[in-house]
Amino acid sequence: MEIAEAYAVMDTRSRFGWRRPRLGSRIRWPADGSELVYVPAGRFLMGSADDDPDAQTEYRQQEKPQHEVELSAFWIQRTPVTNAQYTRFVAATGYSGSEKWRQFAAGRDLHPVVAVSWEDARTYCQWAGLRLPTEAEREYAARGPEARKYPWGNDWDGTKLCWKENAGTGHPRTLPVGSFPAGASWCGALDLAGNVYEWCADWYRPDYYRHSPARNPSGPEAGSERVMRGGGYWLDRDVCRSAHRYRMSPGRQDYSVGFRCALGLD
Repeated sequence: MEIAEAYAVMDTRSRFGWRRPRLGSRIRWPADGSELVYVPAGRFLMGSADDDPDAQTEYRQQEKPQHEVELSAFWIQRTPVTNAQYTRFVAATGYSGSEKWRQFAAGRDLHPVVAVSWEDARTYCQWAGLRLPTEAEREYAARGPEARKYPWGNDWDGTKLCWKENAGTGHPRTLPVGSFPAGASWCGALDLAGNVYEWCADWYRPDYYRHSPARNPSGPEAGSERVMRGGGYWLDRDVCRSAHRYRMSPGRQDYSVGFRCALGLD
């Protein structure tokens, strides 16, 4: 889908009258059938404060310093891309999905797609007329202007996400997307904590926050690893914090990593 067509689909005059969409407004995206939720422009505190007791020492430094970030409005998929959606993409384009992905996808249509590289994820987004979210966008979609520790609030609640205490069966132990509606973030997005890690657009650098621009940061210009966010079904609660960041070689196709798409409005 061309970007011009994509904008026509969500023309605010026809979909929302003369008003801008509101926080959490939803549209159905025709290319892949996904649902997008609207995240208005705003500011938030990105990263972890020095006194956060739930940030393990191993991860704390790459989440510092906590800093204010301003973001333009954007849309983000309400849930991660599913195996069913990725299968349609492969069928429509002839893209070569990995055997590892096919193995994990069998019988799991509504589970998040895994065993996809960063390039696989980006190619899917381009096919759909979308893009990968930046690291800052994904954290903002999870935390909001109040900078919540978890998507649902500041208090831990293990019943609101797929993590090591309530993951599914088989391998990987994912659960169908949207299985925890009570874990929705401030904008209505689901599964922003737990289930699978998700690729972001950015290159990774552990000290990037010390040099990050204050408005619409998009990561370092180059690197050897890409950022991942969200934690996963096998992990402890500290890794499921919205500020947690991790990284992986972009060519790796891991059973614990999927993605979701976004669309900027600038």
